[in-house]
Amino acid sequence: MTKRRDRGDGGLYWNEKRQRWIGSVTVGYTPAGKRIVKWVSGKTKTEASKKLRGLVQDHRDDDAIESNNYTVEKAVRDWLKHGLNGRSQETVSKLTSLADTHVIPDLGSRKLRTDRAGGRSNNLTADDVDEWLLKKAQAVSKRTLQDLRAILRRSINRAVKRNKVKRNVVLLCEDLPDGKVGRPSKSLTFAQAEALVKEAEADESTMGAYIVVSLLGGVRTEEARPLCWGNVDLIGRPDDEPTIPPHVQVVRSVRASGDTKTRKSRRSVALAPRAVRALKAQAARQKALWDAAGRPWDSSVLVFASESGTQMDAANVRRGFRRIAKRAGLDAGDWTPRELRHSFVSLLSDSGVPIELISRLVGHSSTAVTEEVYRHQIRPVVQDGATAMDRLFPDSAA
Repeated sequence: MTKRRDRGDGGLYWNEKRQRWIGSVTVGYTPAGKRIVKWVSGKTKTEASKKLRGLVQDHRDDDAIESNNYTVEKAVRDWLKHGLNGRSQETVSKLTSLADTHVIPDLGSRKLRTDRAGGRSNNLTADDVDEWLLKKAQAVSKRTLQDLRAILRRSINRAVKRNKVKRNVVLLCEDLPDGKVGRPSKSLTFAQAEALVKEAEADESTMGAYIVVSLLGGVRTEEARPLCWGNVDLIGRPDDEPTIPPHVQVVRSVRASGDTKTRKSRRSVALAPRAVRALKAQAARQKALWDAAGRPWDSSVLVFASESGTQMDAANVRRGFRRIAKRAGLDAGDWTPRELRHSFVSLLSDSGVPIELISRLVGHSSTAVTEEVYRHQIRPVVQDGATAMDRLFPDSAA
């Protein structure tokens, strides 16, 4: 009786139409689950069988070589290419840069499976990862350390799920070093804020309006950049009971999904009179430019659009902010646009606004987040944001 071939050794049969012996072996599966089959043929059964054995051995050798040489770099490159679907280009660029700068140069050659050839082991271990993170902690912040560990962990996780790696040693590295102390965020004093607002108003530009609204409204830079005129109400409903003041509706961000940072970040922010005046000037200025160019100006137009009408990127905002900050007498290199929001919180807190209301105004999920992020700016006690800002920055033109 003919002995049945073992599983994985392929199949061998006579093809009457071709008058040849045909050998076939499954070497894998497509993403859709369809088998990938390779074929050989021979005039005699012996010839076809010999070719089939060679095909099977080549496939097994390829598997052994790949398994034995699957490195950290291969895992990371695969994750960067296939594991970041849906992420913004900015996020992809950031993670790729971190991988190319820190992960691959330091750990890229480490293997992720047992070295079957014996000899000196070059496999990645949990101790390797701990030592690497400890060394990196001397040069980068804890936030960057978190990103580096996440890149390594997610890359190996992807390889584990695809049976290229047996386990993820990064999961054993739970304790993260503190990292290099970064520059803490700070807030403008009232005098500095007043000088910055005056220069922003005098600039009569998109960036000037951006600064006024960000400082007097506390919106995140990622919320201000995609803001459309359809989400801006510069009149409000003064005859309603209770009255509805002029406000902006924060419903989008520059994140890849378009969603705000948290659910509570979707909010309506009342505008102080000077912020209303800045936005009215911005609308008139922008509409004149759009009309001159023969372009329609409607509710879908971005409030803080670039000259070409597109959304400003972070670099645009930084450059414009520093230009006006320098004219206001600030050390432009020592301040960032996100500190307008920190200043909003600090000035409200100094004016007696309670932390519960500040937390709602800035769109935090709880007061605990506000206390943690803005702990140096928070002081105990109360009032409405727009009212407090109007008292701090009265509109002399009103």
